[in-house]
Amino acid sequence: QLQLVESGGGLVQPGGSLRLSCAASGFTLNYYPIGWFRQAPGKEREGVSCISSSGVSTSYADSVKGRFTSSRDNAKNMVYLQMYSLKAEDTAVYYCAAMTSLWAMCSSDLEKYDNWGQGTQVTVSS
Repeated sequence: QLQLVESGGGLVQPGGSLRLSCAASGFTLNYYPIGWFRQAPGKEREGVSCISSSGVSTSYADSVKGRFTSSRDNAKNMVYLQMYSLKAEDTAVYYCAAMTSLWAMCSSDLEKYDNWGQGTQVTVSS
């Protein structure tokens, strides 16, 4: 059984920062792109970021570009999402997900990801 577990969410004031972590068990992340997604109440899940298997390449949604940074430590089987200058509109449940198909590449298509964590709540409020 392959599992991803997110952590690091919480309540933060506008303009503040949080770092989310994604930990893997049952498999290693070194061959897999990892995406970050979020879902606000009443809204569909949307792509936030993706990091390549090597960590060399990253991509971001326009709404978070310049504020969020994804990184990974394959030796620790961990992926991170550092969030700066948080806004109220960033409030959502954040998920990490892996594409485990051979030769998979970063994508914003939810259907490409076949392993998902259970999410961690991020609330941005004063």
